[in-house]
Amino acid sequence: MADLTINIGSLKMSNPVMTASGTFGYGLEFQDFVDLEQIGGIIVKGTTLHHREGNPYPRMAETPMGMLNAVGLQNKGVHYFVDHIYPQIKDIRTNMIVNVSGSQVEDYVETAGIINELDNIPAIELNISCPNVKQGGMAFGVSAHGAAEVVGAVRKVYKKTLIVKLSPNVTDITEIARAAECAGADSVSLINTLLGMAIDAEKRKPVLSTITGGMSGAAVKPIALRMVWQVAHAVKIPVIGLGGIMNWRDAVEFFLAGASAIQVGTANFIDPAVTVKIAKGIDEYLERHNCSSIRDIIGGLII
Repeated sequence: MADLTINIGSLKMSNPVMTASGTFGYGLEFQDFVDLEQIGGIIVKGTTLHHREGNPYPRMAETPMGMLNAVGLQNKGVHYFVDHIYPQIKDIRTNMIVNVSGSQVEDYVETAGIINELDNIPAIELNISCPNVKQGGMAFGVSAHGAAEVVGAVRKVYKKTLIVKLSPNVTDITEIARAAECAGADSVSLINTLLGMAIDAEKRKPVLSTITGGMSGAAVKPIALRMVWQVAHAVKIPVIGLGGIMNWRDAVEFFLAGASAIQVGTANFIDPAVTVKIAKGIDEYLERHNCSSIRDIIGGLII
């Protein structure tokens, strides 16, 4: 076997395959289908300071080669996570990572500070695609200033590995990535979902209750690859690539584009064991190409 270990900041992973937040629950929901400890990192569903009911139904829709979701960060809040979820996942022998969301800087800071005290959570992923209520609903991640503000504030209270998840719904994602890096991010992950919509032609109505939602799945991969390639050339911190990864070949393309690790999202709904299959496929690819380590192909695109 090739050496699949990789470090993201101080986060040490046995392999570079992770699950994307919102597609794998807390990991517990999948443990009957896959050995969780064979996954390099599990990013649990979005966690906010307070309980959130999420958006009204319908909030999911199938699209050609993908899906739309408008779940709205439904969760029971960080205190429920600490009291009820953390005790169930803290002894799983892989990296259990919490995706942190909020509607104002103070929410992010307080949530991150609480999670910082949990010994067996080695990292958080900061979701800056959330609307900043103090700025009229504009997402933190669509401006360099907004990204730097929230990342810098969280960096002051969070002492472990800080991953920042970037929105693709921007003009220049490299500008946002550099702002996150300068504000103290240890890594950036991209891309989050693309803004899309679906219409029921017979009813002449939107399919989703929120009209628009986040698009994910195979259809977004070319956009995600392009953005990962751009960001990998713009920052010095590790890049985690996601967006439309359905198999090992997709994953390898992201490594060649410059990603140090990858996340699998929508594919988990199709095959609950896809993460370990992708890790095995990466290993076989490296062996076939006489590579001793995953690091041999990171940024290895020949142009």
